[in-house]
Amino acid sequence: MITTTDYHTAGEPFRIVTSGVPEIPGTTVLERRAAAQSSPEIDAVRQLLVREPRGHADMYGCFLVPPDDDGAEFGVLFWHKDGYSTACGHGTIALGAWAVRTGRVSAAPDGVTDVVMDVPSGRVTAAVSCVDGVVQRVSFRNVDAYVMGRDVEVPTKRGPVRVDVSYGGAIYASVPAAALGLRVVPEHYAELVAAGREIKWALDATAWATHAGDSRLSGVYATMIYDDFGDTPAGPHQRNITVFADGQADRSSCGSGTSARLALLAADGRLPAGAVLTHDSIIGTTFTGRVVSTAVSGAVATEIEGTAYQTGECSFGLDPADDLGTGFVLR
Repeated sequence: MITTTDYHTAGEPFRIVTSGVPEIPGTTVLERRAAAQSSPEIDAVRQLLVREPRGHADMYGCFLVPPDDDGAEFGVLFWHKDGYSTACGHGTIALGAWAVRTGRVSAAPDGVTDVVMDVPSGRVTAAVSCVDGVVQRVSFRNVDAYVMGRDVEVPTKRGPVRVDVSYGGAIYASVPAAALGLRVVPEHYAELVAAGREIKWALDATAWATHAGDSRLSGVYATMIYDDFGDTPAGPHQRNITVFADGQADRSSCGSGTSARLALLAADGRLPAGAVLTHDSIIGTTFTGRVVSTAVSGAVATEIEGTAYQTGECSFGLDPADDLGTGFVLR
């Protein structure tokens, strides 16, 4: 049997596997990610949990693994219906809440507790705020984000569009919805997913998909299609849909993608000291993001805040006589 604790962060599912996974070899999280990708036995667990009838085409989750060293509480391998991602902001928020609520990390009933975790893109820290022993909100400090490219022309069925490319633990392409003749609203959902999928794969075969520091982090992870509502007294206000993997759509406004958006906005001069990005999702939930420091290179350290709630505890198995095996995906 495989057991999980399920969460949602701003509407995006996150399935935390708590037992039943074969040992994943490696000395670092990145090495364990490669091992999971190449092991039919380990990947069968991902498939079982993410595919129908136990999951669905937009399911997301993780395996817990040892950290790279004693500086972190645990390591994480993030996965979706098509494989393993390098970062996951909404998952980091959910894991911070889960670690405190379950007592995996001891926390004072009032105040902020740090939950440090190693993910494929590096070390991240979730700061979990509690009042009277109840988790209220979680913010996480991400790996540095930075701009990779501007005004990159991409051919699409809607005509050529120009996108910006930035990194926030994974590589993201950003494009205004208006450039596609769309708005980030549920009524345009199918068209947004189709356009985001097309742009991602068009860029993934180019040099813009290359991570300069580590080839294991290469690949365009997602397209962020956004509406820009201008600047409020608090800072920029935007709404986005993030289309990742192969046509999977984030229900939240995407935590790691918000970091990537912050890098672009900071480079545009739209994030002065104290400014906050209000980042809405297509379903109306919100993350907030801010830049906490800027390096000489222009890379920015970011902090993203949101909420996560437990939705269930599950036990999954596979009947040997079940001819559907680990399941199927309908997209």
